[in-house]
Amino acid sequence: MYLKLIVLFSVAALVTGCSTGTPKETKRPNILFIMSDDHAYQAISAYDNTLTTTPNIDRIAKEGMLFTNACVTNSICAPSRAVLLTGKHSHINGKVDNRFPFDTTQVTFPQIMQQAGYQTAMFGKLHFGNNPKGFDQFRILDDQGSYYAPDFFTKNEGKINIKGYTTDIITDMTIDWLDKERKLDKPFLLMYFHKAPHREWFPAPRHQKEYISKTFPEPATLFDQFETRGTAAKTAEMNLVDHMNWAGDSKIYPDVMDKLGLKPYMKWDISAFEREYNGMTQEERESWDRHYRPMNEKFVQAYPNMSREDLMHWRYQRYMQDYLGCIASVDEGVGRVLDYLDESKLVDNTIVVYTSDQGFYLGEHGWFDKRFAYNESFKTPLLIRWPNVVKPGITNDEMVQNLDFAQTMLEAAGIVPPDDMQGESLVPILKGEVEKVRVAAYYHYYEYPSIHMVKRHYAIITKAYKLIHFYYDVDEWEFYDRKKDPYEINNVYDDPAYAEVVQELKSALEALRIKYEDSAELDQKYIEAYK
Repeated sequence: MYLKLIVLFSVAALVTGCSTGTPKETKRPNILFIMSDDHAYQAISAYDNTLTTTPNIDRIAKEGMLFTNACVTNSICAPSRAVLLTGKHSHINGKVDNRFPFDTTQVTFPQIMQQAGYQTAMFGKLHFGNNPKGFDQFRILDDQGSYYAPDFFTKNEGKINIKGYTTDIITDMTIDWLDKERKLDKPFLLMYFHKAPHREWFPAPRHQKEYISKTFPEPATLFDQFETRGTAAKTAEMNLVDHMNWAGDSKIYPDVMDKLGLKPYMKWDISAFEREYNGMTQEERESWDRHYRPMNEKFVQAYPNMSREDLMHWRYQRYMQDYLGCIASVDEGVGRVLDYLDESKLVDNTIVVYTSDQGFYLGEHGWFDKRFAYNESFKTPLLIRWPNVVKPGITNDEMVQNLDFAQTMLEAAGIVPPDDMQGESLVPILKGEVEKVRVAAYYHYYEYPSIHMVKRHYAIITKAYKLIHFYYDVDEWEFYDRKKDPYEINNVYDDPAYAEVVQELKSALEALRIKYEDSAELDQKYIEAYK
């Protein structure tokens, strides 16, 4: 059943995706593409207001379309961005993980839009390379970037350093380009890419007092024991108690670590804290000390009597206070840019996209980070506003991926995408012309053995089910009923009641691997190259 449906809709989507033609409007739309880093859908109030509120990001959903089943092909930073830019899976564009190089012969959709007459710019985090092709202007962070006093690679000025808070600086650059460099006779593609809320989560001074005093509800699976799952979940190194850094992540000062005998988990623990702290201005450092020293003093008193369970509660709260404090600045920045569009009368002809490079664990299963094909990592926020095209306030639950962004942006601009792109344009969904572009999504994660030790795996995911194959040093399968088990805590791969659908999905998974030109031979190629 599933195999037939997947083949049927794959063909239908390909036909729909190629019918770009001439746009109805003679004036091509501007595109503002906003992407944050590691922004979990659970931390956007348009999806769920349990943890926080994001009124400005929510504006995009209220005035456009909210996707509840948007997902990624490979949940890790640089590969996700490479997929976004090329419209091709990681094994095709070469960027399978953060270490492997991007294939620079690949053509990106900004290059195509630039050649078609769009003015193009990127500000913020790219995370691979320092000279992106296809941009008239760019200022991109050096690698991961810092929260305070960041370095940027620039189109015209070389490498520069700017004092201040990175989220605000990226927003200032974006608005400044719109105000001073935008050409009135050209449509634009503007990529506004935040570092936040990527690890190590250093909030801006204005949010420190509010967020460090908040208490957040805990996820139902905070103390998950992985009873039915295999080796991969049980051996992953992303537990809040065991694998978070003390200084960089939980903001325990190095002198307090020494006093309590706390050892760094990762080698960059203390250096990450000191980089941010030393990059602050005197005023910023005074604010930090005013709010974080008292927290440290309380921890010194409490730590000797804390159980492992106590530490889990404490580290979860510390994590959420800083992570959500960083998101507060992102939301403010988004609001400032949306306000500029309003004030400059650019709203009606500007598509606004908000997404993240992947999902993120906010304590679910006791974890932080991403990488797995499980929901919190695999799913990503996606909100799209397109005035006079997308009906306001619409929710869509179809299986869409970051693989689709390149074709979508090109078709929206009236540009026929190259035949070798592998996604499906979302324009028909946005216009209400079709209900779905795919029945199943394909996922493949490669970065192992490495940080967090999440095993290599590939998967097929439909609205109803998820089938995952872990490989390399194991050969294990997991299967989840997404409707009955939304927290994905019951692996029912061996349950006789699901035997038929498991076999159907195995066949469908093999069909997707063929469709996307993935194979066991490629798996082995990347294994050998990694050694």
